Amino acid sequence: MQYLRNRTVLGVLCILLSLVICFALTPLFNQAITEKTEIVRVVAEISAGEEITKDMVDVVEVGGYGLPSNVIRQSDTVVGQYALADLSVGDYILATKVSATPAAENVYLYNLDGTKQAISISISDFANGLSGKLQSGDIVSVIAPDYQQRGITEILAELTYVEVICVTASSGYDANTGEDISDEAELPATVTLLVTAQQSKILAQLESEGTIHLSLVYRGDTETAAEFIAAQDATNLALYPVVEDLEPTEDVAIEPESQEVTA
Repeated sequence: MQYLRNRTVLGVLCILLSLVICFALTPLFNQAITEKTEIVRVVAEISAGEEITKDMVDVVEVGGYGLPSNVIRQSDTVVGQYALADLSVGDYILATKVSATPAAENVYLYNLDGTKQAISISISDFANGLSGKLQSGDIVSVIAPDYQQRGITEILAELTYVEVICVTASSGYDANTGEDISDEAELPATVTLLVTAQQSKILAQLESEGTIHLSLVYRGDTETAAEFIAAQDATNLALYPVVEDLEPTEDVAIEPESQEVTA
């Protein structure tokens, strides 16, 4: 290896190496950084859990160098998907930021089929909502203190067995209910119930009148919970039977029954 110590040989090798870099590697690098590709870019604010529509995104041409491998390049791939995180105008969309199904905290809202409705009621006091222990799937009774200002506390027959579908904190996010309450945990502010149209009217009235208390009736397997709901549906059907052949202007009013809670 004595020839490597020769300055002339070393000089020639350096020149050859520089030529390779200038005329071979540099053009390849420049081609890579100037190569264009199409990606999907956000053109309207998208909130986490929101379904992405065509007017929220656009396909633009950008430099391909340094782009993540999972960046979405076709709008058809993302339209109709649900955002898993907040997306701002100008963001490109990664495959890990979208899902074909709604986010877990919103999925119950997409299961509504028109037969029942979701309605939220306020938890004005920590004890009113079972001290933050309510969970999705619980069966509860709605207790109305001083119902219609009659000086009595009642469990309305229409709201004896109601399903909880969500417990939400004041921030708008689902509360970590069912777990030990700590200083860091968000306390529930509202409870969302799955009810019929008639039940929702009564709940709205109770909400406007004042305090609502919830008592836990059942927590367990879905089959048993469904039996409670079926019993409630049968009671509501008896209270508000489907009346046929009525004129459009005819109004049928039935006085709600209730269960009086005695001390």
